[in-house]
Amino acid sequence: MLDETLKTQLKGYLENLREPIELVATLNDVKASGDLETLLGDIAQLSDKVSWRRAEGAEADDRVPSFTILRGGAETGLRFAGIPLGHEFTSLVLALLHSGGHPPKVAPEVLEQVKGLSGEFHFETYFSLSCQNCPDVVQALNVMAVFNPGVSHVAIDGGLFPDEVETRKVMAVPSVYLNGAPFAQGRMELEQILAKIDTGAADRAAEAIDAKEPFDMLIVGGGPAGAAAAVYAARKGIRTGVASERFGGQVLDTMAIENFISVPHTEGPALAAALESHVRDY
Repeated sequence: MLDETLKTQLKGYLENLREPIELVATLNDVKASGDLETLLGDIAQLSDKVSWRRAEGAEADDRVPSFTILRGGAETGLRFAGIPLGHEFTSLVLALLHSGGHPPKVAPEVLEQVKGLSGEFHFETYFSLSCQNCPDVVQALNVMAVFNPGVSHVAIDGGLFPDEVETRKVMAVPSVYLNGAPFAQGRMELEQILAKIDTGAADRAAEAIDAKEPFDMLIVGGGPAGAAAAVYAARKGIRTGVASERFGGQVLDTMAIENFISVPHTEGPALAAALESHVRDY
């Protein structure tokens, strides 16, 4: 299932595991189940901290094939329904690492916000292996599931579960459901998801803004135009702030960018990261 290059890379990543993890799979006799069994077997061979087995009795899930990740014999709250390869391979690797105790690259205050959520949140995300906007959503929700026992997340390959896609009228991916109801569509970052479900997030954000010194100029919008305005203003010595739901704006949802003068080709997330880095330099 994994070629030798991927196995070598994955073996190196799995050296970061701090605790043993167990992959428990619900399988049947269809080809997709065989492929998932091969994938889990390949992963388990790469680290003595990873093992896998078939689900037994009540462990079995309604979605087949699928697997969950256990740490210390207890579920971490995340499950993959399907075979997370393609663009979701990175989501799989990070899910293994975070379940095994490797810390996520998340700001400490954001991770504390995740841990402090109260309530029961069951997320389901429909993705496709060719979707470039899906991994960010899957990875954000997986982090929430690993670090808050009240959160669970199932990442579902819509191509393997067409009946669900039709029943729920999923028209685009990623499509996220929360406790059985539509929650969001499209690319979202962890902070955006938290803002939608954490009822106290807006008040805390307002308090943080109130604590700042007044700005001479406030740029509304964090897209390319807002970033350019902020840089020009800051270069003139003007104390400048940027108010934006997410840095990069709609650029974040754009993949192939080929009309940005002097840059023959780039992708939205990469350009947005460069814009933010440039602005923060000032």
